Order: sequence, then C-alpha cells, then structure tokens
Amino acid sequence: MTKRLQSITNNIPAVVAFGLVLLLWEFLCGANIVPGYMLPSPADVMKALVGDFPLILQHARITLQEAFYGLFVGIGLAFFAATLMDRFLILHRALYPLMIITQTIPTIAIAPVLVLWMGFGMAPKITLVVITTFFPITVGLLDGYQSVDKDSVDLMRAMGATRVQIFRHVKFPAALPHFFGGLKISASYAVVGAVISEWLGGFQGLGVYMTRVKKAYAFDKMFAVIIFIVVISLLLMALVNVIRRVSMPWMAVEKKETIQP
Repeated sequence: MTKRLQSITNNIPAVVAFGLVLLLWEFLCGANIVPGYMLPSPADVMKALVGDFPLILQHARITLQEAFYGLFVGIGLAFFAATLMDRFLILHRALYPLMIITQTIPTIAIAPVLVLWMGFGMAPKITLVVITTFFPITVGLLDGYQSVDKDSVDLMRAMGATRVQIFRHVKFPAALPHFFGGLKISASYAVVGAVISEWLGGFQGLGVYMTRVKKAYAFDKMFAVIIFIVVISLLLMALVNVIRRVSMPWMAVEKKETIQP
C-alpha cells in the first residue's frame, strides 16, 4: 500500500504539469489569442481523433509494421556489430567513428535518397528505421560489455571457462540493462523514423495521412495524429519496460534488497 501511494505521489507533478499545458492550450484557443486555423482547440483535436480513428488505425498498421521490422533488424545488426567490436579492438577503433558520423546526418536528409534508391514501398522506410535505431542499441551494448567486472572474467578464466561461456554467463547479463536503455530510446525513434520516411513518398502510413491532411489545412486532424503517435511511442516504451522486468527478474530482487534496511 505504501509503495502504491508513493508511486501515485511521484506521478502527481507530471499530471499537474500536463493539466496546466491543456488549460493553457484551451485558454489560447478560447480567447482567440491564437487563430483556430493555426492552433485547434483540444476539443476539436479530440473530435478529429475520434472521427478519423478507424482511418488512422488503417494507416497506423502500415507504420507499425515498418517500425517493428526496422527495429528487429536494427537489434540484430546492433548485437552483431557490438559483439564483434567488443571482441576485436581494431574493429571498435575503425567502426565507432563511422557510427558517430552517421548520427550527425539529419534523418530528413537521408529519407529522400533512400526513396530515390528503393522506391515508394516499405524498403526505404524499414532502412531508415534501421539506421535510426541501430546506434542507441549498439552503444548501449558496448557500454554494457565494457562495464563487466574484470575480476569476474578472470575468475571464469581461472575455472577454465571458454570465451563463449564468459560471454553467456558474465558479459551478456551485465549488458542487458544497457541494452534495454538503448532499446527504450530506439522504440520511440522507430515510429518517428517510419513517419518521417512516409512524408516523402508512399501510399499508406501515418506520414502519408499527415501529408494529406496538411495539404487540406485540416490542422485538427494533424494534431490528432501527432497525439496518436505520441501515445504509440509511450506504449512501446512501456512494453520495453515490461520485457525488461521479465528478462531480468534478478534486478527486482536486487532493488528490493537495496530498499530493505
């Protein structure tokens, strides 16, 4: 009961801040300080969201497919690259600067090139999501591998453990918290990356829907789909937290032992 009350208390500032933003938004629209065609009221946005919800869901199905495919490919490539870079120092020195350079290139600048090379199908969208999600997961895994206690590794070697056994029982478990930290960031990036790629070409998807309503100057629908994307991103981040708790049950035990006097 005490933990539940503490959790509710911790969330009060965020709820209050969110409520104040909504009140300010409604005041600006209701007092005509900002014209309605520039900033629709929260009520208009909710009406647009409810009215177009079936259509938004149809487009969201395509966007989520692109996001999940790209995220899964990004996870696989990140795991492969991070493991090799941790094993071979020369690869780490050669590839890490290139990874940093890729993050300095704006996503909106890559998307047109990918559409030009791959067409208007799913391929450029998935590729852009892979590029967007690859870096946070790779860096998280590398940090996790390097955070391993050297005494534990030396002990495993003294007991005759192979490299595979050391990786399985020491390095990989130690890297999991860092991995899920990067995955939480990448999960939100995946949806945004898919939407950005859909702006520049496609037949279905939330980005295509946003382009169409923007050309029709239906800004209430534009804000509605933005809110929908935010909700999806938050749900994906919550899903990552659930998977993290299931994959690392020992973290809950350690946390409980730390709290207890």
